[in-house]
Amino acid sequence: MARRAVEQELSRERIMDAARHLFITKGYRGISMRSIGQHLGYSHGSLYYHFKEKAELFYAIVVQDFNHLIQLCAQVPKSPPVEGLTKIEQLMLEFIKFGLEHPHQYEIMFMLRDEEILAYCRSEQAKCFDIFESIVRKFLKEERHPMENNQAFPLSLFLGIHGFISFYIQDRLTFEEIRPAAIAHVKMLSQSNYRLTS
Repeated sequence: MARRAVEQELSRERIMDAARHLFITKGYRGISMRSIGQHLGYSHGSLYYHFKEKAELFYAIVVQDFNHLIQLCAQVPKSPPVEGLTKIEQLMLEFIKFGLEHPHQYEIMFMLRDEEILAYCRSEQAKCFDIFESIVRKFLKEERHPMENNQAFPLSLFLGIHGFISFYIQDRLTFEEIRPAAIAHVKMLSQSNYRLTS
């Protein structure tokens, strides 16, 4: 098959979608470029038009998924206010919604524990948290929150929502199904430290 025809039929997106699913179900070590090709119905050579090796493919998936989450978080400051929610609570709900609506992506981004691939995730995790922290600090200042100067507060929020996602993600529940629990959780996270210090 001519290179041009392969590139038209087998896009980067299609390869990444298939590989993302296989990385989750079989693990990074459990799949190869050949098995990804077989899953798609193509020879593994077809994949090399887009990715030089499995590590490059995995990293492309990680970067794409983190960029998506970062974009969603960055939109919260520009979004209209939601009645009954602070902007910090809106931000945390957006994060939870991403995790539950994109479970395969979230598991790759934050829950895989293969030492060989952690290096690919760590730098993107740090970048994601830095952006999350900067948005939280902006909102803390705007809202004159009592935890404005607490250096650990953004990390506590981050870990709180990650724990919530990690608990519910295994049941494959949608965000809408657990929205009331998510709202109660983010309200507890954003207000508990206030009660402790007041």
